[in-house]
Amino acid sequence: MTQRVFGITGWKNSGKTTLTERLVSELTRRGWKISTVKHAHHEFDIDREGADSFRHRQAGASEVAIVSSRRWALMHELSGAEQEPPLAAVLSRLAPCDLVLVEGYKREGHAKIETRRVTAKDRAPLSADDNSIVAVAADHPAAGEQVPVFDIDAVSEIADFIEKHTGLHANPGDPGDPVQ
Repeated sequence: MTQRVFGITGWKNSGKTTLTERLVSELTRRGWKISTVKHAHHEFDIDREGADSFRHRQAGASEVAIVSSRRWALMHELSGAEQEPPLAAVLSRLAPCDLVLVEGYKREGHAKIETRRVTAKDRAPLSADDNSIVAVAADHPAAGEQVPVFDIDAVSEIADFIEKHTGLHANPGDPGDPVQ
């Protein structure tokens, strides 16, 4: 089965995370197994100072896996010579799922929906220069668009669009179809 990937992109504070979260909830409610990838443009840490795993990293471990009976996580430290991995490399490390929602990565070529908020209206629409943007989700009118435009709160309609666009319903009975 080919990995299905769909992106949520937009300028800072345009509603990407809120829409991603709501889409994950809606699509998992429909029975799909969803994974996400979030791109951060800043330094971040999922660990906390004083934790054993934090201490392992501070001591110089290049990778630290934290494993329990409820979840596991793998943290990889980028050395000074290592570059941020491309999206394809990150996707290749994910377990099989029905759909990967990718938040951010606005310069990658996968199909994406662009989020827009009136509070960030001073930024130029990304869709004007990006053919991989196949829809827009906005909290204000987006006149003149050449792609479908959804209200940013129309999560069910956006989920329907993503299912159709990614082919989730193309082959009923495939292993990727949700259990009824």
